[in-house]
Amino acid sequence: MAFWLAKERTDQHKDWIQRFDPRFWTINFPRPMMASVVRTAPDALRVDCEFLHEGELAGLIWESEDLLDHPLLAYKTERDYSHCVLRFRWQGAGVLPLDAPHGPTLTIEGRDASGQARSWYVRLWNYATGTPQDARIELRFSDLQAGWSLPGEIVWPKDIDLMFISLAPIGYVQGSSQPLAEKIAGSVSISELMAEGERAVIEIGDIIAPPHEEQIATAYDDSYHQTPSRILRTAENLGYRGRIVHYVGMSHFMSLVASGNSQLADPAGELAVPARRWHESFFAEAIAMDFAPIVSLSFELFDAYCPPEWKQRAHDGGEALTGWEPPSTLLSPANPEAMQFLQGVATRFVAMLSSAGGDALFQIGEPWWWVRPSDRAPCLYDPLALASLPSGADAITDMRDPMNSAQTSYLDAAGALLAQATTDLAQAVRDAGPSSAEILLLTFTPTVLDPEMPELHRACLPTGWAAPAFDRLQLEDYDWLTSGRDALRRSAYAFVDQKLAYPQTATDYLSGFVLDPADAERAWPAIDACLDEARERGVEQRFVWALPQIARDGYVRLPNHEDTDMQAFDDVHFPLALGRETRISPEFSTTVAVTSSGHERRNALWSDARMQYDVGPGVRSQKELATLINFFRARYGPARGFRLRDPYDFSSRDGDGEPTMTDELLGVGDGIQASFQLKRNYDGQERPITRPVDGSILVSVDNSPASGWSHVGMGEIRFETPPADGAQVRAGFQFDVPVRFAEDRIDISGATFAAGEAPSVPLIEIREGA
Repeated sequence: MAFWLAKERTDQHKDWIQRFDPRFWTINFPRPMMASVVRTAPDALRVDCEFLHEGELAGLIWESEDLLDHPLLAYKTERDYSHCVLRFRWQGAGVLPLDAPHGPTLTIEGRDASGQARSWYVRLWNYATGTPQDARIELRFSDLQAGWSLPGEIVWPKDIDLMFISLAPIGYVQGSSQPLAEKIAGSVSISELMAEGERAVIEIGDIIAPPHEEQIATAYDDSYHQTPSRILRTAENLGYRGRIVHYVGMSHFMSLVASGNSQLADPAGELAVPARRWHESFFAEAIAMDFAPIVSLSFELFDAYCPPEWKQRAHDGGEALTGWEPPSTLLSPANPEAMQFLQGVATRFVAMLSSAGGDALFQIGEPWWWVRPSDRAPCLYDPLALASLPSGADAITDMRDPMNSAQTSYLDAAGALLAQATTDLAQAVRDAGPSSAEILLLTFTPTVLDPEMPELHRACLPTGWAAPAFDRLQLEDYDWLTSGRDALRRSAYAFVDQKLAYPQTATDYLSGFVLDPADAERAWPAIDACLDEARERGVEQRFVWALPQIARDGYVRLPNHEDTDMQAFDDVHFPLALGRETRISPEFSTTVAVTSSGHERRNALWSDARMQYDVGPGVRSQKELATLINFFRARYGPARGFRLRDPYDFSSRDGDGEPTMTDELLGVGDGIQASFQLKRNYDGQERPITRPVDGSILVSVDNSPASGWSHVGMGEIRFETPPADGAQVRAGFQFDVPVRFAEDRIDISGATFAAGEAPSVPLIEIREGA
């Protein structure tokens, strides 16, 4: 299917929005406090905060340059605010009032009239009418003055990068890290928001991609600072429909409780108020737009918020820490309190989703026993795991090492413990929600089926997950996908099918993601192709992971507009034998520009010739003429392709010889690539061969007969095990040319045909290869 990595908007459709549109504000804050912003009306937004320390504050931000939206949907950069007026009503609770020291202040960052970087601090109370907690504020940017009182320093309004309104708790102490006596829930409502004057409206991209049958995934940890409205607009406008896998994350959803000098996750699984408000808005808006959110929860938790006894640990007591910075950790399936925490979180999120009118869809995301990346030590040895699992087995210090029977039994038992934990989590959701709750389980095959750790699947892909333990199984393999390890991807599908036995109709696929934007040009074509591959395998539910990377890299999935009936290829041969009198014409496309001096500039537009044939001279009798007309009608003229045997070039060996296994070099192995395209080489020109003759293909690796390969169609040779690095892959074969009739009619005169004049029946080669 076609796709596009859009760098910027050019001539695509645009619209206009009021400057300071509530959808496009963001929120920022320090850990461990929590905050969120949601749009509550076309001219209103709400900020919720949970303050835990005296010195914490949040910033409600408007940026002049849109750095978050997809390039085709972003608003236009506009740094000039002169002669623009912003009016709104301010209502605050639990935050410092407008008239207090350190009260809500508009910080403006930009440059002064001389181009020097500057920041100005505008006290909102100076521009307010009403009370310190409920006021109407008017900001005339050409007359703004910074400072505690007026008159103050004039703000230069023509070169502003961003502005933010600071929100601090009652009892705020600047710079203090002292915990508050009690958590403070603060909120601010901004309503009746209106921009007037010059540049009060700004241009915004407004492309609407047609639906393309794919679905989207996103995560709260990546989007907590945006409004749900902004995220859902992007998903809908880029053509995504149906379900949304929404990972609630590992660091921003939980309510925190004091534990000594630390703040740890509430064991009951209570949610932070800002996260709850955000998700209430997200679920309600998504359902109103006919999306179906799937709540996704994993065993991963932000390390700083995780009680030490909840963590998985390796044989040496080392904690299960991921590679993220700051790190996250993995919860032990053996710890009842940790599992009760997950159950509490899950039931609260699903209850919110159900209350919003959505189906109770819940995904258990990548539950596993962690393997330490540095030394491949499995984290199976926290105290409660040791107490629950069989004793007597030597500690497994490296999953790559050979295992004895006691160690594999230990892994099997660990898998059973993980399976029980996920079963209990699923049951908690079913018990707390509607009986129709649908439970999905997501697993990441590049880790759990890593060929360097062949026994890990015992612990991380347990037999207790076999169908029908969950309603749907979801597979994700982006590490292999983006590195081209297709043989491993395919063998993993087969292994999972054999071990867990979910039907194709109950198996979903997640394709992505691209961590580093520098990899976008390489990775997105592979991601897009794997979506097509999953569709061809019959996978009905396909998700792109994830929306932030889609927006960052400008990925646009386009629908398949091909009419399969009319574009079909009939795998049949032209019914008449071709003689040497058949006319054959290799064709190139070349532009030639002649300069005024008579010199030429030539540009070859095609890298390979396209063949044209006239098979009319091969028609020798009235019977063959009738056969030709019947065949032409059956193909709907040029609408459907077919096979043609070129009498001059049908073999890899000199065009018409008997093929051998070393005729054509298909490529050189790298230990990763498992698929190679058949091709003919013509003194440096390569011609993909997509219609080889069945049974004629011979394959060699380093000039020795190859085994463990198959022809999977369209001339693609696929090895079960990728050829070694540096190994030459060669093949010999016979082949047909895919062609179609070149014209919508065939002109035949009975008189001239009877007189021996051959009709003209032009055919043209179809481009099928890459």
